[in-house]
Amino acid sequence: MKVGSIRCYVSSCRAVLLPRFGGPEVLQLRPDVPVPDLKPNEVLVRARAVSINPLDTRMRSGYGRSIFEPLLPLILGRDVSGEVAAVGASVKSLTVGQEVFGALHPTALRGTYTDYAILTEDELSPKPASLTHVEASAIPFAALTAWRALKSTARITEGQRLLVIGGGGAVGFSAIQIAVAAGCHVTTTCGNQSINRLIAAGAEQAVDYTSEDIESVIKEKFDAVLDTIGVPETERIGINLLNRGGHYMTLQGEAAALSDRYGLPIGLPAATAVLFKKRIQYKFSHGIEYSWIYMRADSEGLHEIRRLSEAGKLSIPVEKTFSITQVREAHEAKDKKQILGKVVLELD
Repeated sequence: MKVGSIRCYVSSCRAVLLPRFGGPEVLQLRPDVPVPDLKPNEVLVRARAVSINPLDTRMRSGYGRSIFEPLLPLILGRDVSGEVAAVGASVKSLTVGQEVFGALHPTALRGTYTDYAILTEDELSPKPASLTHVEASAIPFAALTAWRALKSTARITEGQRLLVIGGGGAVGFSAIQIAVAAGCHVTTTCGNQSINRLIAAGAEQAVDYTSEDIESVIKEKFDAVLDTIGVPETERIGINLLNRGGHYMTLQGEAAALSDRYGLPIGLPAATAVLFKKRIQYKFSHGIEYSWIYMRADSEGLHEIRRLSEAGKLSIPVEKTFSITQVREAHEAKDKKQILGKVVLELD
């Protein structure tokens, strides 16, 4: 045991391992995966529910291969809701037995598809008392991604106008609710089945991208655009709908894709060059800021997300739950788009 670490009272537990990349069939639920000792700033969480994010299914299929392949097997999963089972020596804000929720950063190797997850103190917050573990587990990763875009990057303020491209997904839906709570005017694009839900969440206009021409229907310009789709067409539309001085933010940064294609030594510098070129290009051509958005731990953001959730101003509906023993079936359903909404794995 390292100096300063806390020996966990459980030495092993169930966990879903990813031994190689592939389809849902590669996922393996093992009964005796080791639980590491806690570092001073870490918390051991007895997981009760973990949600499935698009990042999970993409990583399982090989996204980020250049980073993760040498480190296999991995444990997937980013979101968690459960109870504190043990705390590291320097943890002050959380206590054993407390109900918590939170999310790991995107590059974590030991994820949350396990009976006992390990997160840092900054990655956790007390669970909203009004929510079940299933409801709470659906929120942190998506909401923190939206929070980073709107609050840390664009720094939205009351009265500003926001366009969310792809508001029907968890990140887009979170962004709409966060922006509405901040007093912003929100327009979004989505599929027909999401329109009523997004209007009910506070969007002033919801455009069905499957049947309407976005540029013809949307007349105003915006102070910020969050593009959750991130294809060349949505990027072009988003850039053109921005006011000068505005922020365009996309979830589809190219760092992992270019690194997978060319390897880390070439891919990461290439991605940096692409981002720098686009920032300069759009700064001069349109007078706007251009950013790639990734989720990062943000204790202030997570506590504000908790406050909004408690107040009934931020939620992410869960469409279906599976037992952790059905993790393959859950991933298969997401792969085949049989379930469009949020899926959560329950741990008994």
